[in-house]
Amino acid sequence: MQHFPDASYVDARAVVRALQPDEPVILNRPHAAARAARFFAEKFPGKSLYAVKANPSPDLLRILWDNGITHYDVASLAEVRLVSETLPEAKLCFMHPVKTPRAIAEAYHTHGCRTFSLDTSEELHKIVEACRNDAGEPATDLKLCVRLRVSSEYSELSLAAKFGCDLTEAPALLQEARQYCDWLGVCFHVGSQAMTPFAYVQALERARAAIGEASVVIDMVDVGGGFPSVYPGMEPPPLEDYFAIIHRQFEALPIAYNAELWCEPGRALCAEYSSLIVRVEKRRGEELYINDGAYGSLFDAAHVDWKFPVAALEDDLRDPEMDFAFYGPTCDDADYMQGPFPLPGDIQAGDYIEIGMLGAYGAAMKTGFNGFGSALPVVVEDEPMASLYDGSRTRPAADNVVNLR
Repeated sequence: MQHFPDASYVDARAVVRALQPDEPVILNRPHAAARAARFFAEKFPGKSLYAVKANPSPDLLRILWDNGITHYDVASLAEVRLVSETLPEAKLCFMHPVKTPRAIAEAYHTHGCRTFSLDTSEELHKIVEACRNDAGEPATDLKLCVRLRVSSEYSELSLAAKFGCDLTEAPALLQEARQYCDWLGVCFHVGSQAMTPFAYVQALERARAAIGEASVVIDMVDVGGGFPSVYPGMEPPPLEDYFAIIHRQFEALPIAYNAELWCEPGRALCAEYSSLIVRVEKRRGEELYINDGAYGSLFDAAHVDWKFPVAALEDDLRDPEMDFAFYGPTCDDADYMQGPFPLPGDIQAGDYIEIGMLGAYGAAMKTGFNGFGSALPVVVEDEPMASLYDGSRTRPAADNVVNLR
């Protein structure tokens, strides 16, 4: 394994010129993650929780904390421990609706977690039992969030099948949960990469129906994640449109006058943080064999056909672009990414490529299958290959008006 000097570089080309790396290199952009964090901390009309599963890098967690993100959506005991160790003052919110009793107990008693989500009566009672004190008395400081099932039809990746109680079940569960806490919330997730703010309008209407029928006091509404980033073929509206519509709908809900509005961005906070340098090891027609792939940082490119931006890093490529597919380095035929990935037609073995917008889920899903998967990080100073936050994406004022009628 190569070991790179602890230094920052201007951009991907500078990394290639200086290091000629044999293995993939992760390019981290702390300034991009910091800018995204400040955007949510300052502009979202409520509280933003970072969804740790998107990228659990301790360095990234510290960047987000330093730029205004104080609450963290953790989905496992390992994430609870990670955030607690990395950011001892952070507020932990255990938002996975299915947890083991031991995980709940450690999160509550050892790490100070008080916020838990649930979507069944069984999970509610599991939380209540795990959080009892040494005398066997129930906890009096629980913050419980009932997760509703909502549509993912406006999102690129659905999250509607696995979690969430149905609208017919929600009122009774809200009433039951209210008996065990003085702070009750409603949460949902519209799916990953929601391409229109209307996704949240529809979900909040379902929340309105559940709250109205339950007739209980609601102290928090959590609109979850789904806030998009920019990828080839996926150009979302400005995030300000999402925030404005969410706030308008939230204000009209039948909830406590001092109720809080939460969201759980993952991709939107970290997608711009990282990109990846790979080397072409072989060319076969319109297929390029590269040294990272489906079992590394490019899981989404292989398994959900995600389109990532790409750029060749050589100075001597002259042919017009053509569409390529990628094979990763393992011996598995499934290590295949169909793209298309547009690159110069004269690209060949030994050339380097930058693959952008991999800060979300790329590093988190890496494996060591077949002995591959090593990728060393360096810091670069240039802008990400696309950005929602650098001021480059502007639209006429007329296009920024979203009509809800």
